[in-house]
Amino acid sequence: MPAAHLLLALAVVFVWGTNFVVIKLGLAELPPFLFATLRFLLSAFPFVLFIRRPAVPWHKLALFGVLLGAGQFGLLFYAMRADISPGLASLVVQTQVFFTIGLSMLLHRERPRLAQGVALALAVAGMAVIAAHLSDAVTLWGLVLVTLAALHWAGANLVAKSAGRIDMLGFMVWSSVFAVPPLAMLSLVFDGPAAMAQGLAHAGWAAWAAVLWQALGNTLFGYGAWNWLLARHAAATVTPMALLVPVFGMGASAWMLGEPLPGWKLLAAALVLAGLSLNVLASRWALPLSMAKT
Repeated sequence: MPAAHLLLALAVVFVWGTNFVVIKLGLAELPPFLFATLRFLLSAFPFVLFIRRPAVPWHKLALFGVLLGAGQFGLLFYAMRADISPGLASLVVQTQVFFTIGLSMLLHRERPRLAQGVALALAVAGMAVIAAHLSDAVTLWGLVLVTLAALHWAGANLVAKSAGRIDMLGFMVWSSVFAVPPLAMLSLVFDGPAAMAQGLAHAGWAAWAAVLWQALGNTLFGYGAWNWLLARHAAATVTPMALLVPVFGMGASAWMLGEPLPGWKLLAAALVLAGLSLNVLASRWALPLSMAKT
C-alpha cells in the first residue's frame, strides 16, 4: 500500500475511533434508531440531488445501504444506548476483520491458514474476557448486538469490494438513500412515535452536531475513503488497519467520558488486537490449517 493510501487509512480509523464518543453524546438526546436515520438521511440529502449515481447496479447500492445502515449502525447505536460502553464497542466491532476475511474465504473457496486460526483464537479469548465481566456497563445483549453489527459491516465491505473502482463518494451518497427506510421503520417500532417526536423537539446543538459529524465525517469521508481503498487493495490488506480503531476509541472514551480501563479490559483489548495483528501477518503466510495436522 502506497504511503498516501496508508495515511488515508490512518485518518479514517482515527475518525472512526474517536467517533464512538460522538455517538454516545448523540444518544444522550436522540433515540438510537432515530439517530441512525438522521445520520443517513443527511448523508444522502441534499447530495443526491447533484452527485451523479455511480455506475453500480441498484441492488448493490441497496444491499450496501441496508447492511451498513440498519445492520451495522442500527444495531451498534441500539447497543450503545445502555448495553455497552463506547470503548468496548469500538473494540468488539472490530471483529468485522475476521468476518470479512472469513466471508471472503467462503465465497472464493480459499483455505484458512494456521496463523488465521491462531488469530481467531486470540480474538475469541479476548471476547471471553469481556463476557466474563458482564455488568451494567456491558451486558451480554450488548455484546451480541455489537458482534452482529460487525458481521453486517463485513458484508458491507464485500459489497463495496465487488463494486470495483468507482466514485466512492457517490456510492456512499446513493447507498445512504436505501439505509433510511429500514432505519425509519425500526425507529417507529423500537423507539416509538412519542420518543421520536420528543427527540426531534428537544435535541440541542450537541445532538445535531453529532448527527452532522456522523453524516459528513464518519459516513461520507470515512466510508467513502475506506471503500475507495478496498477497491484498490486486497480486503486482507485494508481491513486489518481497523485494528487501530479501538486504540483511538478506548483512549478517547477514557479521556473525554471518563470510561475506566481496568486490567481485564486492557487484557481483552490486548488479546483482540493481537489476533487482529496476527491476521496482517497471516495474509503473507501460506501454511494451510490442514497442513498442521500432518
